[in-house]
Amino acid sequence: MKRLALLCGVIISPIMVLAFQNGQKEKTVLNKLDSIVVEAWRAGKNTPVSHSELNPREVRSISPVHSIPMALSLMPSVVTTTEGGNGLGYSSMRVRGSDGSRTNVTINGIAMNDAESQEVFWVNIPAFSTFIQDIQLQRGVGTSTNGPGAFGASLNLRTLYTTPEAYGMAETGVGSYNSFSATIGAGTGLTRSGLSFDVRYSRSLGKGYIRNAKSDLSSLFATAGWFNGKTAIRLNYIYGDQSTGITWEGISREMMESDRRFNPAGLYYDQAGNIKFYDNETDNYTQHHIQAIFTRELSDGLTWNSVLHYTDGKGYYENYKGNKRFSDYGLPVQIINGEEYKKSDVIIRQSLANDYYAASSTLQYTIDRVRATAGVSYSYYDGSHFGNMIWAMWDQNIPDNYMWYLNNGYKGDLSAFTRAEISVGKSLIVFADLQYRNIGYSLRGDDKDFVALDYDMNYNFFNPKAGLTYNWGRSRFFASASIGRKEPGRTDIKESIKAGKAGLIKPERLLDIEAGYSFTSDKIVLSANLYLMEYKDQLVPTGRLSETGYVIKENVPVSFRRGVELAAAWSPFTFMRLDGNLSLSLNKIRNYTHWTDLYDNQDEWNPLPQTSQFFSSTNLPFSPSSVGMGMITFLPSSNSSLSFYGKHVGKQFYDNTSSNDRTIPTYFVMGFKGMKSFKIRGTSQLELGIYIDNLLNRKYFSNAWVYMAKFADGSSPYVEEGLYPQAGINFMFKAAFRF
Repeated sequence: MKRLALLCGVIISPIMVLAFQNGQKEKTVLNKLDSIVVEAWRAGKNTPVSHSELNPREVRSISPVHSIPMALSLMPSVVTTTEGGNGLGYSSMRVRGSDGSRTNVTINGIAMNDAESQEVFWVNIPAFSTFIQDIQLQRGVGTSTNGPGAFGASLNLRTLYTTPEAYGMAETGVGSYNSFSATIGAGTGLTRSGLSFDVRYSRSLGKGYIRNAKSDLSSLFATAGWFNGKTAIRLNYIYGDQSTGITWEGISREMMESDRRFNPAGLYYDQAGNIKFYDNETDNYTQHHIQAIFTRELSDGLTWNSVLHYTDGKGYYENYKGNKRFSDYGLPVQIINGEEYKKSDVIIRQSLANDYYAASSTLQYTIDRVRATAGVSYSYYDGSHFGNMIWAMWDQNIPDNYMWYLNNGYKGDLSAFTRAEISVGKSLIVFADLQYRNIGYSLRGDDKDFVALDYDMNYNFFNPKAGLTYNWGRSRFFASASIGRKEPGRTDIKESIKAGKAGLIKPERLLDIEAGYSFTSDKIVLSANLYLMEYKDQLVPTGRLSETGYVIKENVPVSFRRGVELAAAWSPFTFMRLDGNLSLSLNKIRNYTHWTDLYDNQDEWNPLPQTSQFFSSTNLPFSPSSVGMGMITFLPSSNSSLSFYGKHVGKQFYDNTSSNDRTIPTYFVMGFKGMKSFKIRGTSQLELGIYIDNLLNRKYFSNAWVYMAKFADGSSPYVEEGLYPQAGINFMFKAAFRF
């Protein structure tokens, strides 16, 4: 905390002085000063990194029902999935087979990844795209960034920056499964005093494709800026509130055949033996983000940027649990009217509350042949996890809101980096990027099964990167080599503690070698990227989920992802454009031992030592060998477009045994997007959009988990799995009025 206080003092002092200085108001520097906030973390046109972008116009065209992962689904090597089946609620993406905990996400340079799980839960900030200016997705290790290290991708988002003139907007969307969204916003533009104010509020509701995939989502973005000559100060507030039905359990293959929309969450039996569903089987979370951003152009080509950030987050899962032992919650047998009850139906809430503080400061130097950046950042996380029993069917003297577990996590993350791109001659650019991270992580208290989680670990990571870019006419060549290192997440550590292997869990290391070529002309854009991602001690999914839906992982000594990414765009006519990409890859684990739980028989379930199976080579889970996209866009006029697209995702294994019994089959889905805008009066504009997902009404599932146990008496193995069916053909209509 002393380091955080010192860094905050260094950043705040000049802000307080400069905020009261008078300077010339220059609207022409607005975009430049706003852009500086994220340029430190983004790849430029000559950075030897594989990346894709969504510009402001593309961001505005995102369907109201689509989260950020779904909006990026047509980019190379991206595979997305939704728990509820149609967009609202939980969604996630994998890039080159790497899951969300390997994707570093920053907004205005501040890490959005949860410090413990290292994931971003997009449902917690709904309608994100309504206040995002643009997006860059880097594949591979990428450039240095804040927060958990990029181990598969980096996603950089920038919030709306100030417009020169005042504006207002209202947007609404309606669609399948009672989906509804509405957004209103307004901005003052830049006033004569150099001030600006912008606000956006969104509300989204939906029933979802599967049972209990209900969503009630709200978000607010408010920003105030002050611009004075070469100085800019901005204060952002981001609010997200979500209440969704629990959808993480999935369904069995047998149920998939009889009722694709079934969801077992909240199922219980009443005293007469009838099936019932608990109505409030929900996931609830609220976040408040506050960002203070200071930018100062110190001299021609030299800019200083600093950001202070605070996040307050609180939420809980509420579950109905049938016929649970009181001893599981640390309670004695309950005696009611002289009768003993060892078990009972209960309603529980598993909660978390966290505070996250972050500060960063960067210097950027751009002049002639040199583009250089250096920065330092520090973040501190304090999170509590606790469980309460709020009701029991048999209750003798259980305290109100009885708490049966409480544990805390504390994490400090200090990082510093320096990066430079230097032009050598007219065509060659040399790139170097050096980053140091120090992470201290502690766990205290007991988990829900009363296992003590006392744990302390400190990590020191050095992540060097280097590369070359060569420009030759309309062609561009690049090559780079990068090292990435990453710490285990909270669930990884918890599972290792419970397995008696806390001292054996290891941080991960990745050597990422990339080479690429691109060609750009007036009508054709071509690119090809070759990547070799060589891992040591990678934490890979076992196929199992924790009780609350987290993926359980294990270290594997040697693994790799090797592939090629091809992309092309062609405009043969002014009214037509063709886009496509194809990723082909080989994703393997070498010399892997798979362990399976063993019990005596199906009646007693007494545990025995695990059995093992050795694989000299096996497939990495959730890593399809082929992913591709094709799209044709018609432009009947300058203010209208019609796009048909298709997405192919190859076969995916969802455990580490390469068994064809545990695969997500290859699927291909098509979609349509149509946009039309009308000028009404002056600068006012009406935009209409229609979105159709799964145009061919394919019945497929896009994610899965599995648990398997064997029996010493030779009985058939016990297999439990959850599959996540996606919605058939579904629609969304949008109308937006801007003035």
